[in-house]
Amino acid sequence: MVWGNTEMRTTPLYRTECGQAYVGNSLDLLAEVPDDSIDLVMTSPPFALRRQKDYGNVAETKYVHWIKPFGQEIFRVLKKTGSLVLDLGGAYRSGVPSRSLYNFRVLLTFCDEIGFHLAEDFYWFNPAKLPSPIEWVNIRKMRAKDAVNTVWWFSKGAFPKADVRRVLTPYSDRMKKLIATPNTFYSPRKRPSGHEISVGFATDNGGAIPSNLLSIPNTESNSSYIRLCRKFGHRCHPARFPAELPAFFIKMLTDRGDTVLDIFGGSNTTGFVAEALERRWLTFELNREYLASSIFRFVGGHSLETVSQILARLYSDEADYLISSTACALDPANRTKPNAVPLGQGTLFTAGAAAV
Repeated sequence: MVWGNTEMRTTPLYRTECGQAYVGNSLDLLAEVPDDSIDLVMTSPPFALRRQKDYGNVAETKYVHWIKPFGQEIFRVLKKTGSLVLDLGGAYRSGVPSRSLYNFRVLLTFCDEIGFHLAEDFYWFNPAKLPSPIEWVNIRKMRAKDAVNTVWWFSKGAFPKADVRRVLTPYSDRMKKLIATPNTFYSPRKRPSGHEISVGFATDNGGAIPSNLLSIPNTESNSSYIRLCRKFGHRCHPARFPAELPAFFIKMLTDRGDTVLDIFGGSNTTGFVAEALERRWLTFELNREYLASSIFRFVGGHSLETVSQILARLYSDEADYLISSTACALDPANRTKPNAVPLGQGTLFTAGAAAV
């Protein structure tokens, strides 16, 4: 099947105006993707946890060996200006209160052995995360809770496509007052650190440059995905990341019409965000049930009867279902409004940068 500049032999489970979702082994599906055809791979693979999860995680001692072939294929399919954003949760070594270094070994392997550049290291802080691991935090109370994921931004070349102006954060109240009356709050001079603060510091640029610490609570509780999973008796994917996380990188690293790929699609949050932001997308997921349930992200405006018919089609031998009308908006209040402008949730983005 030809889709944009990407030709796939495998038939998708479902399609939308902007994207396609495929069931299968990601390595097999990646082999069908042409060289230099993808602008961004945004993904969160199964983490290297001590306890086995039903979504298929890999032991931390074997993790680098397992994930390296995926990195090699991603490097091949990325454009020269393309990026890979890899979200990896932390882990402890088995039986002792010391941290696994698997996520840092992944970083070194991808750069030293595959050829990626580390464009920047990001850290996703989830303030809503429950205390874990239980043994060292809750029971023995020897460690603080693990609430930060490492998010490696890799690039294929030294100068990937990127524009941080698309993800400006709202100014603080103090900064707004400084911009309005700069003479009241500061005077241009050289600081003890050696930085020289000029009058240009008071220029209104539409928002503040974000840091590489992303504070995003993972608290999805009333989306169409969760409501419809409950309605139809489907399991919600247990390791979903919040829409704001892929939204940040999709906005910063791609343009409208660019192609975004998630090779560990899960509940297809990445595809949903890409659709809302008018990017083309591909999603690969090994578990058919999880991928079939991911249509709930796109059909919030459909009747329950229609959704039931779509599900029946996805579980039959006939695949390649076209969802011709999707309800995708990043602002929960606008998700059922077909003409709503997509907005970033919370305070992560300024409204002016939302749709770029």
